[in-house]
Amino acid sequence: MEASGKFICRQRQVVLFFVLLGLSQGGMEPRRYSVVEETEGSSFVTNLAKDLGLGQKELSKRGARVISKGNKLHLKLDQETGDLLLNEKLDREELCGHTDPCVLRFQVLLENPLQFFQAELQVIDINDHSPVFVDRDMLLKISESSPPGTTFPLKNAQDVDVGRNNIETYIISPNSYFRVLTRKSSDGSRYPELVLDKALDREQEPELRLTLTAQDGGSPPRSGIAQINIEVVDINDNAPEFEQSLYRVKIPEDSPIGFLIVTVSATDADIGVNGEISYSLFQASEEICKTFEINSMTGEIRLKKQLDFGRTQFYEVNIEARDSGSFSGKCTVQTQVLDVNDNAPEITMSAFIRHIPENSPEAMVAVLSVSDLDSEENGKINCTIQDDLPFLLKSSLENFYTLVTERPLDRESQAEYNITITVTDLGTPRLKTQHNITVTVSDVNDNAPAFSQTTYTLRVRENNSPALHIGSVSATDRDSGANAQVTYSLLPPADPQLPLASLVSVNADNGQLFALRSLDYEALQAFEFGVRAADRGSPALSSQARVRVLVLDDNDNAPFVLYPPQNGSAPCTELVPRAAEAGYLVTKVVAVDGDSGQNAWLSYQLLKATEPGLFGVWAHNGEVRTARLLSERDAVKHRLVVLVRDNGEPPRSASVTLHVLLVDGFSQPYLPLPEVAAAEARADPLTVYLVVALASVSSLFLFSVLVFVAVRLCRRSRAASAGRCSGPEGHFPGHLVDVSGAGTLSQSYQYEVCLRGGSGTGELKFLKPNVPNFQGHSPGPEIEENANFRNDFGFSIQ
Repeated sequence: MEASGKFICRQRQVVLFFVLLGLSQGGMEPRRYSVVEETEGSSFVTNLAKDLGLGQKELSKRGARVISKGNKLHLKLDQETGDLLLNEKLDREELCGHTDPCVLRFQVLLENPLQFFQAELQVIDINDHSPVFVDRDMLLKISESSPPGTTFPLKNAQDVDVGRNNIETYIISPNSYFRVLTRKSSDGSRYPELVLDKALDREQEPELRLTLTAQDGGSPPRSGIAQINIEVVDINDNAPEFEQSLYRVKIPEDSPIGFLIVTVSATDADIGVNGEISYSLFQASEEICKTFEINSMTGEIRLKKQLDFGRTQFYEVNIEARDSGSFSGKCTVQTQVLDVNDNAPEITMSAFIRHIPENSPEAMVAVLSVSDLDSEENGKINCTIQDDLPFLLKSSLENFYTLVTERPLDRESQAEYNITITVTDLGTPRLKTQHNITVTVSDVNDNAPAFSQTTYTLRVRENNSPALHIGSVSATDRDSGANAQVTYSLLPPADPQLPLASLVSVNADNGQLFALRSLDYEALQAFEFGVRAADRGSPALSSQARVRVLVLDDNDNAPFVLYPPQNGSAPCTELVPRAAEAGYLVTKVVAVDGDSGQNAWLSYQLLKATEPGLFGVWAHNGEVRTARLLSERDAVKHRLVVLVRDNGEPPRSASVTLHVLLVDGFSQPYLPLPEVAAAEARADPLTVYLVVALASVSSLFLFSVLVFVAVRLCRRSRAASAGRCSGPEGHFPGHLVDVSGAGTLSQSYQYEVCLRGGSGTGELKFLKPNVPNFQGHSPGPEIEENANFRNDFGFSIQ
């Protein structure tokens, strides 16, 4: 009950509101505002506070709001500023359609105290729509007999805009027959009317296609178009006309009955029933009616009986063409009867040469005569040959012809020609006779042999067997017979030092190349020579080609060990201090291989050792290093056998024996200063063979050196030893020997020893190795301590 009471109370308030609203509207002039359609939402319309004479904040205090019919709010009120704004973009055509002006009524309500203000918002139209034809393709059927000035109403266009933005005028595309008028109906809308200015002629222009444009008065104006298709309706106002007024035909006398003589054709510019034509003989005699007949629908004239040239040689037939009305046309057919051509032409050969040498200028091939037993046109003769042949048929006397060559012939392009001589008379039907002859082109030696390649590359592996077939050269000659027989020979070599005659030979008949002796890659890697191909023509023609022979390496050289030397009388002994760390460089095996490529890739392997596990060999550079720390229990002397193997197939190898002696250590004072070592490192290098010789000599003093070293290292200071070693009174001043890298040696090691004289004892000083920069890495301590080369001079291996 309480809820229903509240509902009734609310209804009373609403009724009271609209009563007051009606009373206020009845006695108050509405305020008017305007806005252009399509204005964006939230656009400013007016300031209600100023218009109502209220303060800016008074609107919000009094609870001002905007209401409209149907609660469709197109406006909104900013109570803080008093501005009346558009709530959304307005479309005049959607709101009011064709109603003009478009006015939206609304009220401004002030609740405290209650007060109403009536207002109107006019939506001003803009030209945002183009005229549109409902029917964009209009079809009009107009008789060609319509007089000028006749009007034809057309369908109008629609434009949802109003006022000046609506349709103002209609325009027709330029033409010779019509113009358009713009009419205004009682409701104010405009419609087009088509006016005929010039009489139509369907035979000249059976249809017209015009463009009708509707244009409004907006700024800028908009327009819409429609197509008007005008079909001109025919009337019977044209007579049939023949394509030719006179037809001339010739008929052989032996033409069969029903033979088609000619087809006459007439046309009528009218269409439909007015254009239907029938044919007939016009004013024909009894003889003509018996001899000829005509098809009334197609106009075909055919023979009705057999012709006789001896009786009648000429006929004249008149033909009439009539349409469905009263119009008609006429033509004449003149027919000539022809004699029958019943004799074919004849050919008589007077001379004929079957073989023609190539490259000859204009040469005679044949002489012939032609004849025909018929008379007049049937006895006239035309003699021809094919157009695509290099021959000409010249007329010498009446009915005599000479067949000659048009240009020099080339046997290599075509060796034989089949010529058809055709003799045709000019009778009807034409009769012809053909005679075939064959002409052979004999060869002339005009082509040199041509090699299949200008350069040949052959590959043969060294150590080949003598007389080995290593390849072939090939040349062909486009000539024939003896002119095409090719023989091969070797050209003198460009290099007089090349013993070509002892290296290769060529088969004169087939161009096969043979190696005369075994080739050695290490002595000769490649060589070139020329081959000539000559034919047996007269004079002989020839051409040349180059042949390059590449000798492929075979693994026929075993590795050769440069260090340690193998030809010394005493073995080379390496000294290793017992305090050496694991990985200490004992020595390096240096080897080379005379082969190339993978046949010269060397690898190293420790084959035998006195104590396995104590030493190891690096597979790629041959460095011999300690595998672990040395101990007092390790033997003093060690014998190592290093195997050097190449990468050939099958692989070859060599071995070298190393003798290693473990010592307690080297004396540091006897090592040269770094400045002295660096200066001596720039000494001129000696050859590898000097290194090998020096190493062999030094091995003889191995054991005596150990004794001298042990005694002298305890007594000499580093400064004194450096001075005496490089001083002038020394019998053997220190030298630094630098041997360029060979084999697989990847780094440079320089060792310096100094043999001191003066006391006659021949003592030998071992100094520290002078190691170059290892590509930015400092040498390890094992390199600093290693002094295992015992020579009279410094020794360097790179």
